[in-house]
Amino acid sequence: MKGTYVDGFLLVVPKDKVNDYKKMAQKAKKIWLKYGALDYKECMGDDLEPSAPGGPKPRTFIAAARAKEDETVWFSYIVYKNRKHRDSVNAKVMKDPAMNDPNWEKKGMPFDMKRMCFGGFKVEVGI
Repeated sequence: MKGTYVDGFLLVVPKDKVNDYKKMAQKAKKIWLKYGALDYKECMGDDLEPSAPGGPKPRTFIAAARAKEDETVWFSYIVYKNRKHRDSVNAKVMKDPAMNDPNWEKKGMPFDMKRMCFGGFKVEVGI
Protein backbone atom coordinates (compact mmCIF):
# COMPACT_ATOMS: atom_id res chain seq x y z
CA MET A 1 0.00 0.00 0.00
CA LYS A 2 1.22 3.47 -0.83
CA GLY A 3 2.35 5.23 2.29
CA THR A 4 3.55 2.10 4.04
CA TYR A 5 7.16 1.46 4.96
CA VAL A 6 9.29 -1.63 4.31
CA ASP A 7 12.51 -2.91 5.82
CA GLY A 8 14.25 -4.97 3.12
CA PHE A 9 17.08 -7.48 3.50
CA LEU A 10 19.35 -9.30 1.07
CA LEU A 11 21.43 -12.10 2.56
CA VAL A 12 23.05 -15.42 1.86
CA VAL A 13 22.46 -18.60 3.81
CA PRO A 14 24.68 -21.66 3.42
CA LYS A 15 22.66 -24.53 1.93
CA ASP A 16 23.43 -26.71 4.94
CA LYS A 17 21.97 -24.05 7.27
CA VAL A 18 18.67 -23.38 5.47
CA ASN A 19 16.59 -25.35 7.99
CA ASP A 20 18.26 -23.50 10.89
CA TYR A 21 17.55 -20.19 9.15
CA LYS A 22 13.90 -21.09 8.58
CA LYS A 23 13.46 -21.98 12.27
CA MET A 24 15.05 -18.69 13.31
CA ALA A 25 12.90 -16.79 10.79
CA GLN A 26 9.69 -18.40 12.10
CA LYS A 27 10.54 -17.20 15.61
CA ALA A 28 11.43 -13.73 14.34
CA LYS A 29 8.19 -13.50 12.37
CA LYS A 30 6.14 -14.17 15.50
CA ILE A 31 8.03 -11.49 17.42
CA TRP A 32 7.70 -8.79 14.74
CA LEU A 33 4.00 -9.49 14.21
CA LYS A 34 3.43 -9.55 17.98
CA TYR A 35 4.65 -5.94 18.16
CA GLY A 36 2.62 -4.69 15.22
CA ALA A 37 4.43 -5.34 11.93
CA LEU A 38 1.83 -5.64 9.17
CA ASP A 39 3.60 -8.39 7.23
CA TYR A 40 6.80 -10.42 7.42
CA LYS A 41 8.22 -12.44 4.51
CA GLU A 42 11.36 -14.56 4.10
CA CYS A 43 11.90 -15.47 0.44
CA MET A 44 14.54 -17.95 -0.77
CA GLY A 45 15.86 -17.36 -4.27
CA ASP A 46 14.39 -19.53 -6.99
CA ASP A 47 14.87 -17.86 -10.40
CA LEU A 48 17.99 -15.80 -9.85
CA GLU A 49 19.50 -15.78 -13.33
CA PRO A 50 16.59 -14.58 -15.45
CA SER A 51 17.15 -13.59 -19.05
CA ALA A 52 16.43 -10.05 -20.18
CA PRO A 53 14.98 -10.30 -23.69
CA GLY A 54 16.03 -7.48 -25.94
CA GLY A 55 18.29 -5.70 -23.51
CA PRO A 56 21.42 -5.87 -21.46
CA LYS A 57 21.71 -8.68 -18.95
CA PRO A 58 20.83 -7.30 -15.49
CA ARG A 59 23.06 -7.85 -12.49
CA THR A 60 21.76 -10.86 -10.61
CA PHE A 61 20.96 -11.17 -6.94
CA ILE A 62 23.64 -13.87 -6.85
CA ALA A 63 26.25 -11.34 -7.96
CA ALA A 64 24.93 -8.59 -5.69
CA ALA A 65 25.04 -10.92 -2.68
CA ARG A 66 28.35 -12.48 -3.76
CA ALA A 67 26.74 -15.88 -3.23
CA LYS A 68 28.82 -19.01 -3.65
CA GLU A 69 27.77 -22.40 -5.02
CA ASP A 70 27.00 -23.72 -1.54
CA GLU A 71 24.82 -20.73 -0.57
CA THR A 72 21.23 -19.66 -1.12
CA VAL A 73 20.17 -16.04 -1.66
CA TRP A 74 17.32 -14.64 0.41
CA PHE A 75 15.24 -11.50 0.00
CA SER A 76 13.26 -10.70 3.09
CA TYR A 77 11.00 -7.84 4.07
CA ILE A 78 8.86 -6.53 6.90
CA VAL A 79 5.96 -4.12 6.27
CA TYR A 80 4.91 -1.28 8.59
CA LYS A 81 2.36 1.56 8.53
CA ASN A 82 5.11 4.18 8.18
CA ARG A 83 8.66 4.87 9.34
CA LYS A 84 7.56 6.05 12.79
CA HIS A 85 5.62 2.79 13.21
CA ARG A 86 8.70 0.83 12.04
CA ASP A 87 10.90 2.56 14.62
CA SER A 88 8.36 1.86 17.38
CA VAL A 89 7.94 -1.81 16.44
CA ASN A 90 11.69 -2.38 16.16
CA ALA A 91 12.33 -0.76 19.56
CA LYS A 92 9.83 -3.17 21.15
CA VAL A 93 11.28 -6.14 19.26
CA MET A 94 14.80 -5.39 20.50
CA LYS A 95 13.54 -5.38 24.11
CA ASP A 96 11.74 -8.72 23.75
CA PRO A 97 13.33 -11.40 25.98
CA ALA A 98 13.50 -13.83 23.06
CA MET A 99 15.75 -11.41 21.16
CA ASN A 100 18.13 -11.28 24.11
CA ASP A 101 18.26 -15.03 24.75
CA PRO A 102 21.90 -16.00 25.42
CA ASN A 103 21.32 -19.24 23.50
CA TRP A 104 21.15 -17.21 20.26
CA GLU A 105 24.67 -15.93 20.87
CA LYS A 106 25.98 -19.40 21.76
CA LYS A 107 24.40 -21.00 18.71
CA GLY A 108 25.41 -18.25 16.29
CA MET A 109 23.53 -16.94 13.30
CA PRO A 110 22.89 -19.31 10.37
CA PHE A 111 24.21 -16.66 7.95
CA ASP A 112 27.06 -14.16 7.71
CA MET A 113 25.77 -10.88 9.19
CA LYS A 114 28.63 -8.94 7.57
CA ARG A 115 27.32 -9.80 4.12
CA MET A 116 23.70 -8.85 4.82
CA CYS A 117 22.29 -5.78 3.08
CA PHE A 118 19.54 -3.91 4.89
CA GLY A 119 17.58 -0.73 4.42
CA GLY A 120 14.28 1.03 5.04
CA PHE A 121 12.09 1.97 2.09
CA LYS A 122 9.09 4.27 1.79
CA VAL A 123 6.49 2.67 -0.50
CA GLU A 124 5.69 5.04 -3.38
CA VAL A 125 3.72 2.74 -5.69
CA GLY A 126 1.53 -0.08 -4.46
CA ILE A 127 -1.96 -1.42 -4.06
